[in-house]
Amino acid sequence: MLIAGCAAAPTPAPATAEAEEVITLPAPRQKGPLSLEEALARRRSVREYAPRSLTWEEIGQLLWAAQGITSPQGFRTAPSAGALYPLEVYVVLPEGVYHYLPHQHALRRTAAGDRRSALGDAAVRQRPVYEAPAVFVIAGVYERTAAKYGQRAQRYVHLEAGHAAQNLLLQAAALGLGAVPIGAFHDDQVRAVLGLGADETPLYLIPVGAPR
Repeated sequence: MLIAGCAAAPTPAPATAEAEEVITLPAPRQKGPLSLEEALARRRSVREYAPRSLTWEEIGQLLWAAQGITSPQGFRTAPSAGALYPLEVYVVLPEGVYHYLPHQHALRRTAAGDRRSALGDAAVRQRPVYEAPAVFVIAGVYERTAAKYGQRAQRYVHLEAGHAAQNLLLQAAALGLGAVPIGAFHDDQVRAVLGLGADETPLYLIPVGAPR
């Protein structure tokens, strides 16, 4: 059961019709009102959120911070062993599940309908997953890294998930948003709720919203 108070879906981006599968996100900013040091000092785990949706600008900025492209060569905001980029980032909104496409800075809807309630159940009924207007999910494809690094791949993928998550958490702080990283969930249930591929392992859930 979805807990009352969940925010409504964000208004569709102006250039994107609701029926279209891919949403082009607003260009990310590379200058903001806070210094890195201020964002570090402000970052806290926030578990209660105001009943408002995130804007597409906020969603896009958070996704860019986690896995955005920062060079013509395709390098990203978070370091990756061998630049193999095994992470896939999803965002769960009231209107569906969206997969982030870093090279397009766009979202592709992979599943329709509000799945936050089912995701909350999969995350051992943790309240922030039910109540946040957006839940970001970091998944890993171990095979991409294992092809080069063998048995060390799991370590490298987990380290990279931490890099991407911290980027997202600091960006949330810089935007005046609240977020909390969650690692307690049933992998198979999360995979089923989000419709992840068999080669994708969910590693992190990060509910995000305006602090209450």
